[in-house]
Amino acid sequence: MRAVAAVLAASLPLLGIAWTFNLPGLLGQVYITEQYLAVILGLTVLAGLVLKRQPPVPMVVDVGFGLLSLAGWWWLALNYQDWLLDPVNRGPEKWVPAVVGILGLFEATRRHCGLVLSALGVGFMLYGFIGHFAPGIFEAAYLSPPRYLLYVYNDSNGVPGLVLGVGATQILGFIIFGAVLTAVGGSAAMTDLAMATMGHRRGGPAKVAILASSLFGTLSGSTVANVMSTGVVTIPMMKKSGWPARHAGAIEAVASNGGQIAPPVMGATAFIIAEFLQISYTDVVIAALLPAAFYYILLYRQVDSYAAANGLVGEPRESLPRLGAALKGSTPLIVPLGVLMYFLFWLGYAPGKSALYASGAALVLYLATGMRLVSGLRELPGILVRAGETLIPILLVCAIAGIIIGTINVTGLGFALTLALGKIAELGGVLPLLLTTAVIAIVLGVGMPTSGVYVVVAVLLAPALVRQGIDITAAHLFILYFGLLSMLTPPVAIASYAAASIAKSDMWQTGVTGVRLAFVAYLLPFVFAFNPALIMDGTWLEIAVSCATVYAGGYILADILARKHAFGGGLGRIAAALAGLVLFCATAVFDPAHPVAVVAAVGSIALVVLFGWQARRAAALPELSTKTPKNGESDARA
Repeated sequence: MRAVAAVLAASLPLLGIAWTFNLPGLLGQVYITEQYLAVILGLTVLAGLVLKRQPPVPMVVDVGFGLLSLAGWWWLALNYQDWLLDPVNRGPEKWVPAVVGILGLFEATRRHCGLVLSALGVGFMLYGFIGHFAPGIFEAAYLSPPRYLLYVYNDSNGVPGLVLGVGATQILGFIIFGAVLTAVGGSAAMTDLAMATMGHRRGGPAKVAILASSLFGTLSGSTVANVMSTGVVTIPMMKKSGWPARHAGAIEAVASNGGQIAPPVMGATAFIIAEFLQISYTDVVIAALLPAAFYYILLYRQVDSYAAANGLVGEPRESLPRLGAALKGSTPLIVPLGVLMYFLFWLGYAPGKSALYASGAALVLYLATGMRLVSGLRELPGILVRAGETLIPILLVCAIAGIIIGTINVTGLGFALTLALGKIAELGGVLPLLLTTAVIAIVLGVGMPTSGVYVVVAVLLAPALVRQGIDITAAHLFILYFGLLSMLTPPVAIASYAAASIAKSDMWQTGVTGVRLAFVAYLLPFVFAFNPALIMDGTWLEIAVSCATVYAGGYILADILARKHAFGGGLGRIAAALAGLVLFCATAVFDPAHPVAVVAAVGSIALVVLFGWQARRAAALPELSTKTPKNGESDARA
């Protein structure tokens, strides 16, 4: 059965590659997108049930149920074009396969993505069936059960719709790209580059974790997967160099979570945002660039300040990879990324196809060097299997998202939620609306994968934000940020708890530390919601003023959060915290071109220069260190 599961998993990327390069058209066959989506979803459900079996359940039951579900979705693919011409007939030949296919989808989702997401899908379907009994504004439009069921099953606004289409084309290409990069040494090259550039600095292993996790995380579709991939290397390294276990776990969790908001890939969510907003992928990347940069810059600032205050030095240079050697060995990483950028931004190809071309370049380069033709070809089945196994939960999430979106569209629930949130804005203004949205996003995001968090929350809450005058791109990024913060926010901080299990630290302490390290992610969405210049929607003066005030305020807050005795402690620390918060949020209150904001920006630059100069004078350790001091003594140059 392991061999069967591996073949099923490998069939998913193969099918995606064939569709992306129009193999059916080259063979003279004409299929529409919904047929392809039904085929790949049927295979995904079967593979999901076989790969993650439930021990009390006999194997024959899993296989039989999986084959029935496969038949339900493939029946849709086989008849889709005919059913387009016969939408009125809703006989059992249509709804019986729909029931079987959707039940298999729910069970596969429960096994791979957890009970929360599966239960959410079931809850929305129940609302679709009986929502017309709901009170007040949440009363749904009545639909007969067959009509609602078939709408979700076969309409392009349901399961075989927008989100599953993005997953089975754009995201699929980047999942394959990530699997190929790992196989040819690209991930190892990332770690070596991070070690060579950051390992010798004070608190070096933590800075390595930030750089490596940000690079790997943007290609990964899951924060937890990122933690478990890079954390097994970086967390023990941090603990060995003197970092407390809770800090080691929290730094890895926060850095890994940031990969989901960092361009160019943003954990594959960038493609879904682009499809939702009907804008180019490049526009999404540009909008997300500055917030992601501040996220990592201010995380780095906290780590550096804590290391300086607590005497944490870097690794000895002789134990680290040489930068020249790391750069020379980074060919498996840099060449494919160059090919990706060329096809994506220069030639303007679709993201999924660009990623597949980059994957091909990485494979050709790997096979052509070091006499690895035979051994490299043996790697191909393993690459396809790993890509397929990674793809399964993502496609399941996308299919459940189709159920949610279809239900919201056909029942009028989206309008009801927009109306309810609009009343909050009428009573208290936009800020209470944003606070309410942030809390709902964190709660709904608990236990869900990245793309699932964004899709569910964006469909439910984004229209209300846009209706109150918030820039549409800012509204969607706001929701993405707070949906992802569910991974770091106790009591259910899944990413922090995963990192704590590696660090062997207290889960609650690790979660609280992670919240402190990720403070910028809790504040920044409110700033760009009121001031879209931070997402590159404004003049150069507005963008510059916004960057200066956010950086200066964040610089002060990071220092305060990292050191107990920052600014003399006591009242001095409180006053500095207030000043930092005011600076950080200045452009959310005043227009970035307002004289007050410009003066604040000029003052911000002066403050950063002053604090930087004082920090360098007061630092107990230099920025660069080549050896670990003995017996707790500081380096002689300090």
